[in-house]
Amino acid sequence: LHARGSGREKEIERERERERERERERERERERERERERERERERREREREREREREREREREREREREGGGGGRLS
Repeated sequence: LHARGSGREKEIERERERERERERERERERERERERERERERERREREREREREREREREREREREREGGGGGRLS
């Protein structure tokens, strides 16, 4: 009787251990998910800054053309 009882306890203990292991696994999975989320966020901001710089260069070229000749040339 006693042996069977202690065997059952060991079984329960192993079950709890597996449960904790699954819990840790889910936790790691959530952590990886958050990590991927931050990575996507960072990439998105990077592309956003890149587009901003591109627009800035475009405006700069626009001003260049006007200074070069467009503006003054038409007046004379």
